[in-house]
Amino acid sequence: MELNKIVCDAGILGAGGAGFPTHVKINCKAEYVLANGAECEPLLRVDQQVMQVYAADVVKGIRAVKEFTGAKKAVICLKEHYHDAVDALKKAVKEFDDVEIHLLDAYYPAGDEQQIVYEVTGRVVPTGGLPLDVGAVVCNVSTLVNIADAMEGKKVIEKYVTVGGAVKNPITVRVPVGISLKEVLAAAGGTTEECKYIIGGPCMGRVVDTLDIPVTKTTGGLLAIPKNHPLLEQKDEAIHLKRMLSVCCQCSLCTQMCPRNALGLNVQPHKAMRSLANGIDLLGDFNGIFSCCNCGLCTYYACNFGLKPSQVMQSLKSAIASKGTRPRKEVFTEVDGGLENKKVPVSRLIARLGLSKYDVPAPMQEKALTTDCVRIFLRMGVGAPSVPKVKVGDKVRKNQLIADIAEGKLGVKMHASISGTVSEITSDYIEIRRSSK
Repeated sequence: MELNKIVCDAGILGAGGAGFPTHVKINCKAEYVLANGAECEPLLRVDQQVMQVYAADVVKGIRAVKEFTGAKKAVICLKEHYHDAVDALKKAVKEFDDVEIHLLDAYYPAGDEQQIVYEVTGRVVPTGGLPLDVGAVVCNVSTLVNIADAMEGKKVIEKYVTVGGAVKNPITVRVPVGISLKEVLAAAGGTTEECKYIIGGPCMGRVVDTLDIPVTKTTGGLLAIPKNHPLLEQKDEAIHLKRMLSVCCQCSLCTQMCPRNALGLNVQPHKAMRSLANGIDLLGDFNGIFSCCNCGLCTYYACNFGLKPSQVMQSLKSAIASKGTRPRKEVFTEVDGGLENKKVPVSRLIARLGLSKYDVPAPMQEKALTTDCVRIFLRMGVGAPSVPKVKVGDKVRKNQLIADIAEGKLGVKMHASISGTVSEITSDYIEIRRSSK
């Protein structure tokens, strides 16, 4: 069976980003296959620990994708200071001459796939484009491990999640897909004080008040943040419009520090702020807005007034897209000659976020958590919801297909992560409860 079909049957989607179906991503011809092990967000530990423990599987997965796509180069990209992971990968690639290791500086957002493509190939992905437009396919290292597992007949029914922040025992734990985040938090001993929670990382993750939310195939982190921490105010989705209108001084530091602008993609947050105050016409050529990756560097690091340029950018992007406008594929200017000097050290970003005390190890627990109930979302990433293939009352086995890709649609297959009985089916999820003994 061809690799893309094996990957499709296993239910694999991108484990580290928006969750694009992997069987579609790899069904192409490419020059480069890049493994993203940079772990973009601060405080998360999943990718570096996966590379350390499953180095051989990362190599097996990237070599399989390289062969399937006909790529000339396979390159594993990770930060230089991930010493244990680097050592494990060097050992794993030693017997192969078709896989390289590319070490990155510890800057944010090194894990942005466009940054990685440029670092390795010297090519810039155009606005509105994909890495494939410049000959590259980028896969997260956990995705590659899932591909290696799929080649052995395994399905994606588990996920590693870092639990950090104000918890008693920071940990990276293997959990069944569909387990509640409340149970995941308990594995870290609970919180040390009253908190709110961020699913994902501190910059690009989303704040939630409840943990009655299931883990998906893309969940990488759960951070407990004290309820009065300034980061939570910064992440408040309510735009403080009056403050933005009155305080922004148009210093343009947000644009000067923007990593996508430095790649020549015309991302200019200061113009977005200007248009907010004085009218959309002052935005000028808005095509660059589509290249904003919402890394949040302008908000959490560049702005000295605590404003939220990234939030304004996302609002404008949504508004423009809702009118049917699509980006033009282009690279607006040459790469900034001062790009290297604009890289923000992760340690400095963590300090600016007020999270230095939480920048601690989160040891991997390889034994998977168990649970008596899971809710498997029918949509976990890019594409249409999967179509249930079971009904309430059905007995299902672990690894059994419970939802298939909608005919003619982009999506992924879903499998039972525990054995039990289907207890509920909604438009959003399938609930399975473990059968009582």
